[in-house]
Amino acid sequence: MRSLVNHYIDAYNRMDVDDMLAGVHPDVEFRNISAGVVNASTSGVVELGKLARQSLSLFSERCQRIESFEVQGTLAVASIAFHAVVAGDLPNGLKKGQVLNLSGRSEFEFRDGAISRITDIS
Repeated sequence: MRSLVNHYIDAYNRMDVDDMLAGVHPDVEFRNISAGVVNASTSGVVELGKLARQSLSLFSERCQRIESFEVQGTLAVASIAFHAVVAGDLPNGLKKGQVLNLSGRSEFEFRDGAISRITDIS
């Protein structure tokens, strides 16, 4: 489990969407929850790939770092430190060049030797 998550996050940091998706299940489900609100969700590897590619242009640089990792059965929970630089002015008020340093957690579920569900919570 840890090696799949490490690979996923490493590819995310390199902005390599194809490699990021290499370890996910074809029926992967993704949700991003911010301040208790689901602001993005996908179903299936194709939809996750589209969302990931659309997100590439948001940041000129980005990095997730695992601060802690815990396995609970088929669930892995990673505490994440996120650092990014906004690439351009965004509709939500973020400005080009703004530096983001956030913390949150990512929950990964597994099926058939692949990541089957990802929930990012901040």
